[in-house]
Amino acid sequence: MRIALFEPEIAGNVGAILRLGACLGAAVDLIEPMGFEWDDRRVRRTAMDYIDHVTIARHAGFDAFKAALGSRRLVLFTTKTRQSAFDFSFMADDVLLFGKESAGVPAAVADACDARVRIPIRPQVRSMNVATSAALALGEALRQTATLPS
Repeated sequence: MRIALFEPEIAGNVGAILRLGACLGAAVDLIEPMGFEWDDRRVRRTAMDYIDHVTIARHAGFDAFKAALGSRRLVLFTTKTRQSAFDFSFMADDVLLFGKESAGVPAAVADACDARVRIPIRPQVRSMNVATSAALALGEALRQTATLPS
């Protein structure tokens, strides 16, 4: 299982997702450009020493990322679908894609994904923090595939 972040903008969110990946055994793909410098101290402060326990791949753009995927299924988490992540059947080698904090992903990226799912939230609110979304998504995907750490 992998988590992919499309053009992430907030260093603290990336750090939190790196820590999540380290704790649950998921590699993290970062699709550039990012909205901060990679050596931003906020990434390491949030990820702490967990950053040394996660596999990180940086990609020059979406095309480079897509080429590196191989036959893995790309599952986009978006507010622009009705398919609940909790009614979706994940596979152990899925890549869970999350868009940039301010705008999600462009239509061309969404169209390149194999599936689109959402985390159900109350109608009074727009969206959830990307790190929180990644935690819920990864937890459900690992639970379904019986690959949670023991």
